[in-house]
Amino acid sequence: MIIDSYGQHVFTEENLCELYMTKPDLKLKEVLLDKTVDFNPELNLTHIPNIIQYELSNLSVAEFDKKNRDEWFIPEEYKTFDIAKWLLDQCTHEEEMQRVGKELLLYQKRDMFILLQYMKYLVDTMRANNIVWGIGRGSSVSSFVLFLIGIHRINSLYYDLDIEEFLK
Repeated sequence: MIIDSYGQHVFTEENLCELYMTKPDLKLKEVLLDKTVDFNPELNLTHIPNIIQYELSNLSVAEFDKKNRDEWFIPEEYKTFDIAKWLLDQCTHEEEMQRVGKELLLYQKRDMFILLQYMKYLVDTMRANNIVWGIGRGSSVSSFVLFLIGIHRINSLYYDLDIEEFLK
C-alpha cells in the first residue's frame, strides 16, 4: 500500500489479498486500487463492495484540493442554501451582526462557504438522528458563525474570543 501525495491509501492487488487473508472479517466500503496493476476479477473480494481503479494523478495538491472542494457530498438544497442570509437572520442584535459580517468576509476570502453549508447540513443531520456531539474544543470555538450553526456551544462574543485564532 502506498499513500499518495494527497494522503489517500492506494492498494495493490497483493495488499488486498494480504488484507483479506489476515483480516477476513474486515468490512471496507471502498478501496482505491492502483490502476497500473492488472486486477484479477476472479478474486473473491465480496467483503469490499466498491473497488475503484485509481490512477495516481498529476494534479498539484492545490488543484486536487480545489477539485474536491467543488465535489462535496451534500444534498443539492444545502449546496444552494444561502448560508450568509441564514446566519445574519440568526443574529439578535447589532454586535452579533457585526461579528457575523466580519467572519463571513473571512470565510469568503478563503473560499470556505461550501464548508459552512456542509457544517449546517452535518448539524441538521445529527439533530434529526439524535446524535450527540461535544460542546466544542480548540480554536474553532472562537468562531461565532460556527456557534450559530451549532458546531459548538461556546459563544465567542460572550468570552471575547478573536476569530483570528481560528482562521489563521
